[in-house]
Amino acid sequence: MTRGFPEREFADRCARAQSKMLATGLGALLLTTEPEIRYYTGFLTRFWESPTRPWFLILPPEGKPIAVIPSIGAALMGQAYVGEVRTWRAPYLRDDGVSLLIRTLNEVRQGLPVGTARGLESHTRMPLASLTALLDNVPVTGDAHLTRRLRMVKSEAEVEKIETACQIATRAFDRVGEIARPGVPLAQVFRDFQRLCLEEGADWVPYLAGAAAKQGYADVISPATDAPLGKRGCAHARHRARL
Repeated sequence: MTRGFPEREFADRCARAQSKMLATGLGALLLTTEPEIRYYTGFLTRFWESPTRPWFLILPPEGKPIAVIPSIGAALMGQAYVGEVRTWRAPYLRDDGVSLLIRTLNEVRQGLPVGTARGLESHTRMPLASLTALLDNVPVTGDAHLTRRLRMVKSEAEVEKIETACQIATRAFDRVGEIARPGVPLAQVFRDFQRLCLEEGADWVPYLAGAAAKQGYADVISPATDAPLGKRGCAHARHRARL
């Protein structure tokens, strides 16, 4: 399967959002988190692991999104579904992009407020000083859960991607018998299972918990320990792999 989505998928997402923006009275959407920015543009990078760089995306009332980002991301963002990439040389401690963001928002919002996510599972990924400066210079309100509601309805292309991801995980589980044996530390099984996922086609494994105990595991968030597997644990692993 081809990585990513065709351009028409992002064009459709933006068009649906812009239609809802018009109905909600918003002049632009401000997006600051990895899932939202990737949803509208396809921008894919592991650089989000760095907490020192803010990334901003603006969806105007019409046309493609505008990226306001550190210059290090310009080349890659230019390959995404964006109409314009505006950059600053980061890090710039006295500003770090917020003045460029404010100018761009005031340029495109047509006198209307800017919407941004503020409900459950959302956060605003910028320093408090930058957020304060933004709120002092731009009317910002909630986005009426616009992006959240759009993302909850999957397109055929998205369903196909989800099916592919599930197939990758299934093939990895089918191979658990290759890595789980009595005496093997659970942490080693944990690392090897990530390897199996990568071998079967995953780009990376961002979240994986590892646990095993005689009376069952206590949670699904713990990292794996170095405790060796017993026969019961291996049998259970093989059983789960068949499921």
